[in-house]
Amino acid sequence: MLKSVLGKTNTTIKHIRMVHNKVTIIGSGPAAHTAAIYLARAEMNPVLYEGMMANGIAAGGQLTTTTEVENFPGFPEGITGSELMDKMRAQSEKFGTKIITETISKVDFSSRPFKLWTEFFEDDEPITTDAVVIATGASAKRLNLPGEETYWQQGISACAVCDGAVPIFRNKPLAVVGGGDSACEEALFLTKFGSKVYMIVRKDHLRASAVMQKRVEKNEKLEILYNTVSLEAKGDGKFLTHLAIKNVKTDEVKDLPVSGLFYAIGHTPATKIFEGQLDTHENGYLKTKPGTASTSVEGVYAAGDVQDSKYRQAITSAGTGCMAALEAEAFLASME
Repeated sequence: MLKSVLGKTNTTIKHIRMVHNKVTIIGSGPAAHTAAIYLARAEMNPVLYEGMMANGIAAGGQLTTTTEVENFPGFPEGITGSELMDKMRAQSEKFGTKIITETISKVDFSSRPFKLWTEFFEDDEPITTDAVVIATGASAKRLNLPGEETYWQQGISACAVCDGAVPIFRNKPLAVVGGGDSACEEALFLTKFGSKVYMIVRKDHLRASAVMQKRVEKNEKLEILYNTVSLEAKGDGKFLTHLAIKNVKTDEVKDLPVSGLFYAIGHTPATKIFEGQLDTHENGYLKTKPGTASTSVEGVYAAGDVQDSKYRQAITSAGTGCMAALEAEAFLASME
């Protein structure tokens, strides 16, 4: 299997495995490639492990599941998420980043050099490295509704700020699933573009703060559907047109005409392999020291959505990737 997947024999791979990297980047999104570009230009010879469908997402991260990106500076006409990540990857390679399409599945940060293992080679000699930039991201929680895969990014999204302004949602009825602060924020944002916005809330109340509740309740373009769950995403085969919903108290089922469905039910950070080795917040996101990208282990840095549960934007991910690279560069210089 290894030969068919990677085109090399076990013996050859093991020989390659016995290497030491000055700095290793784990991830493939804006944070990872920004860190790679900075470190490569600083002649730190970074090695980036972009993963092989890590967390069920293709290399490039969540942006590869996004169609039009209109809020990333430098692209006035917009750009698809996949194209944007292709350009970032090409820029990383241009400056000398070595990119390896394998998934890091185990780490040991107990001593330096740090040790890393990849998915297919956990029994082999570890990769060693003096510094690590973690940019493994987070994945949006989904409802896994019937029809969800068909209309994902064709009406269904997990980021209103990212996708809400695209043409298919303008002046159309939209829906947001969730009842917390994030759901309220996304619903309020969508009122700028949609003709009407429904909030679909399973319980008979919102979980959001009092301030956010007042804002959504006062907005004339917002309607909150309490005691309601989503059953199925429906459409014309190309775009979402309706959402089947059910009132859990009356058992009434009906089709709600909407052209957009936005999930605001949380994200899951890709931090499982770091459990017990790095400090995390209660929600699982990696802790970084305020104003830095430094984690609880010296020489290990975190950037992007893996440590950001608030903003989760491509541009903020890129910014923290820059921070992580500059800090890693300074750390490596101090070791010389």
